[in-house]
Formats: sequence, C-alpha cells, structure tokens
Amino acid sequence: MNAMGKAGLDERGTSSSRPVLSVEWRLPLLALGLGVLAWVVLFRAEILHAISTWESSTTYNHCWLILPISIWLAWERRHRLTLLLPAPAPWFALLALPATTLWLVAERMGIMEGRQFAAMGMLYVLVLACLGWRVALAMAAPLAYLVFLVPFGAFTVPMLQTLTAHMVDALLDLTSIPHYVDALLIEIPEGFFYVAEACAGLRFIIAALAFGALYALVMFRSPGRRIAVMVLALAVPVLANGVRAFGLVVLGHWWGSAAAVDADHLIYGWGFFSLVIVLLILAGLPFREDQRRPLPLSGPSPAGRPPLALAAAVLALGFAAAGPSLVARLDAQLAATPPLEVPLPLTATEACEVGAGGAVTCQGTRITAQLMQFAPRVNWDAVSEARRRLTLAVSDTDMTYDAPLPGGGSLRARNVSGNPETIAVGAWLDGRVAGDGLRSRATQALHALRGDRAAGPVLLVIELRPDGPAELQRDRAILLRVLEQQGEAIAAAAASLSLGR
Repeated sequence: MNAMGKAGLDERGTSSSRPVLSVEWRLPLLALGLGVLAWVVLFRAEILHAISTWESSTTYNHCWLILPISIWLAWERRHRLTLLLPAPAPWFALLALPATTLWLVAERMGIMEGRQFAAMGMLYVLVLACLGWRVALAMAAPLAYLVFLVPFGAFTVPMLQTLTAHMVDALLDLTSIPHYVDALLIEIPEGFFYVAEACAGLRFIIAALAFGALYALVMFRSPGRRIAVMVLALAVPVLANGVRAFGLVVLGHWWGSAAAVDADHLIYGWGFFSLVIVLLILAGLPFREDQRRPLPLSGPSPAGRPPLALAAAVLALGFAAAGPSLVARLDAQLAATPPLEVPLPLTATEACEVGAGGAVTCQGTRITAQLMQFAPRVNWDAVSEARRRLTLAVSDTDMTYDAPLPGGGSLRARNVSGNPETIAVGAWLDGRVAGDGLRSRATQALHALRGDRAAGPVLLVIELRPDGPAELQRDRAILLRVLEQQGEAIAAAAASLSLGR
C-alpha cells in the first residue's frame, strides 16, 4: 500500500493503475481546500484586479489559460505523489510573515503587482504548511507556473518604447532611407510612424515568457537548459520587436505610404512573432529531454500527522491576515477626502489667445490646466488611479509621449484612440516633480505613516481639445510650445501647492 493507494509504477515512473485517495491525504487536502477559499476571500481585491486586467488589456488575455495549464502540469506529474504522504508542518507558516510584510509595503506604496506577488507567495506557504516540503517540491512546476497569473511588467512599457525607437533609429542608419527620430516619433519621406504602447512589445514578451516557461517545463529536465530557454524567451522578443518595427518602416518606404502599413501593423506584428516562436521551438527540439526517464524517488516519505494540517492552515492564514488587518486599522484613521481641484489660469502667448475660464486657444485648440491636491496621508495608489482615470488609460494602442518641462521633469501625455482630446499629467511631491516609480511611492508612504506633512501630492492636468480630429504632430507641437513658454510658471505653481504654500 503506497501513499495514494494500491498502484504499481511502470518503467516511466507513472502509475499503472488509478490510485485511490488514502486516509492520510483526506484531512490535509480538506485543510488546504478550506485554506485556499479563505485565501481567496482575504485577497479578493488582488484577484479581482488581476481578472479586470486580463479582461481589459490584450497584453494579459493569455492569463486565462494559466490556471488550466497549471492543472494539466500537476496531472502530468501525479505519479510523483505515489510514494509520498503529506507531512503537515505548522512551523512553515512562519514564512507567511515576510510575505505579509512585503504585501504591507506594496500596499502602502500603491504597487498592485507587489501585492499580488506577495499574495501568491502566501498561497505557496499555505501549500507548504499543509502538505509538507516533499509534496510541494514534487508539484513545484505547476505551482511555480501560477506566477503568470499576476499581470506584471506594465511599468516597463515606457522603457520598451524608447528602446524600440532607438533600435529602429540604429537600423535605419544602416540603410539609405532618409529619416528623423524625435523621441517616439519616426519620420520618413513617406509619412510618420509612432511607437505606441502596443508597439513596445510587452504583450509579446509576456506571452513569450509564459510559453517559454511551459516549453522549458515540458521539454527539458536540466536546470541549465530551462534557464537558457527563459533567457531566450526574454531576450529574443525584445530584439525581435525592434526588428519588427524596423521592418514596418521599411515596408512603408517601399510601398510609398506609412499610413497603409500602420493600418495593419498589429496583424503584421502577430504574424512576425508567431514565426519567431516557431523558430525558437524548432531550435530547441534537438536538445529536448522530454523522453528522459524521471528521476526515481529515494523511497517512501515518512508519514506525517494529518490533524496538524488544520493547525498549519490556521497559522498560515493568521499570519497572512496580519498585513490586511493593519492596513484596515490605518485606513480607518484616515478620512477619505477627495482631492482638491484648483483651476490654473494660463496666459496669452505668441499664437495663443486667452479664452474664458483661464483657458487659452492655440491654432483652434482649447487648452485648460488644473491642479489636484491630495490629502497629506493619502496612499500613492490613489494618485496613480487618478492619473489613469484622467488620461483614460485603458488601451495600449493610445498615443503616449513625454512632454519635457523647463528646469527638469516631464508630463506624460496621452491621446486616447478615437478621441480628439489629449491629456497631459504630471505629479509633484515635496516641491519636486515626482514620477510614478518606487522613490515617489516610498516617500509618500513614509509621509503617510508618520503624518509629518502639511500638504499632499499634487497632480497637474493639462487638456488639449481641438476643434477637429486629433493630429499627433500638431497637438504635440502645441503642447510643447505651451510648456516651453509657460511651463516654468506652471511647474512653480504645482511645486508651491505641494509644499502647502
């Protein structure tokens, strides 16, 4: 009688008859199941946010397949459990303490990805505590693959956009095609190309990483080859995206129309990356190890004490709940006050006339500006959410670019696909321009915890509303000219307000 019931092993190490669930497994699996349900309730905000991202962003549509694939990977490895018994270990629940600490830090800094990764780590701790390290190690591959449920990597989009533009510029220098590259705007005699968020390559990189991990787990056994596959799954899509963008520009030059290529560039992109993935698969086939016989287990695992599984689940969930409980107490002490909106009058300049309400009109485009001041102890996540809401940042096909400010810093401008308006947003903290990165988030988190500030973060919002349809080159030129002429005064007003003056 083995751990899972009466079952022999064939020459490949798989079960020769269907195992019967033994008594030793029932209570630990019940404890784990109840624990997972409690985990879902405890971290429902992180789960719902992930599902919303899967639905709204084409970059993460593949995440719907991750859980079924993980279940399939676990089923393919079920023979590894035939000689194992669960060995609940409540002391493993202590590992939930650093995970919940990381969750707390990520929550105070407003980093949803960090919260989701920490929550996933606490799920791993729950499995480890309820079933023991031998079972967790036997199912390491399907458990690790669950990490792709987290929609990560969005913060790299601006860097990937810039890298793609630089690669296109470098490759065009090797050709005789006349070109001019201004930030993310690429101009050739046949028209303009713009490196939008969708052209940054993140959707291909994330999909390639998920596929590469599956390919590595199924086709290879040695850690070195699996690591090599993952390195290629990251590096090849990044390089291929630059080649793809360069190829589109060349096609526009050959066909005599950049607009004709731009209309179907996403279709061309998927076709190109499908070819790249196929080539990677073919390149890896000569080195496959999927036919290698799995390493045999050294022997049956020692029997654990099934009743300890309930204690392990309770302890793991108790430690995991420490972070959310502390956050609930902190938030209860803060009044949920909306940001204060302060109109910012603009002045007339060359080619711009003053209109009603402090707005100016430049070449038929109405421009307004306002400042939004948040409470001193606000979570930076509220600032980021307001930025996303104001810019309607829901699609990676929108036109985005940085508009520099005199004296340093920049605004992030976005033109939503199908809308004529362009919204430019920037943040200030402690009198300085603040990005949306770790430094700003950590600084505001410390201010919020200590309560040592008289003024909160400030958002500057500039809206361009043209009479007709949006034109990227025209609207960008108008915004840059307004900031060049009035940006210093605008930045000074935002900095002063963020200092409480």
